Formats: sequence, C-alpha cells, structure tokens
Amino acid sequence: MDTLHAIFGQGKDLGILQMCDRGIAVFILSLVLIRISGRRSFALRTPLDNIIVILLGAVLSRAVVGASPFVPVVVTCLSIVLLHRAFGWLIARGYRLTRWMEGEKILLYAEGQFLDDHLRRALVSREDVMQGIRKTALTEDLKQIERVYMEQNGGITVVRK
Repeated sequence: MDTLHAIFGQGKDLGILQMCDRGIAVFILSLVLIRISGRRSFALRTPLDNIIVILLGAVLSRAVVGASPFVPVVVTCLSIVLLHRAFGWLIARGYRLTRWMEGEKILLYAEGQFLDDHLRRALVSREDVMQGIRKTALTEDLKQIERVYMEQNGGITVVRK
C-alpha cells in the first residue's frame, strides 16, 4: 500500500510525478471505459451520448487532481458506463424509450415552405437551415430541396428532390 501511495499520492497534496502517474492511469482507465461503453457514445453524439462524455470527463478529472479517492471514482465511472450501455441496449429495442431519451427528428422545411412553428421548437432560424443546406446540399436553390430535418443529435439533414 505504501508503494501505491508513493506512486499515486494521496489527497490533494500531489507531486508532479504523482499527478502524471494519475493522468496515465486515468487515460488507460478511460480507454477501458470507452471499450465497455461501445462505439455509440462517440459516434452518434445524441444527448445521451453527450451526457456520458461530460460526466466521465468531470468525474475522471477528480481522480487526476486528487479531489476524490481513486477507487470510488473508478466505481462511479464504471457505473455510469454500464448505465449508458444499458440505456443504449434498451434504446436499440424500443422506440418509446428512444423518443423520450433522445428526442425525435423535427421537420424544418417541406413543400417549398419553412415550418416556422417547427423552427421555433428546434430553436433554429431560417439562416441556420440555409447554412445546413449550403453545407450538405451545396446549393442555395430551395427548388432543389424536398425536406430539411433537424436530427436527434442536432445535425441538419437535407433531402434533395
């Protein structure tokens, strides 16, 4: 136990090497947690996936700086990752849970018209939609566009005619 205290330190009084050792340990732990969590958490970028990234960053940082004991941080992070994985599994099998946890796509433009009520619900402007159209469809000609959606992850999807 004395060896671990010498390597990782204890409490907030950490030397530079102890802080580096903790950083390396947390980096390796993060890789393991990412593998457990699955590719979803860094690929889809839905609200649920963003939550795990923010929470893990916040909790793991406490282990690096010595603000929280290392083992409880590891257990907490593992719990968060397993909960995320369970929610991901449930979402993959049930539409209701998906809609509740991640929201649903919002139609912003259809049949040559911006849908102002939907724009307000999505908290986007017509210019935001036009930016999405220019970026993905490489045009500003709305006659070429059939529909525009705001996806669950906040991205804009353009369907051409």
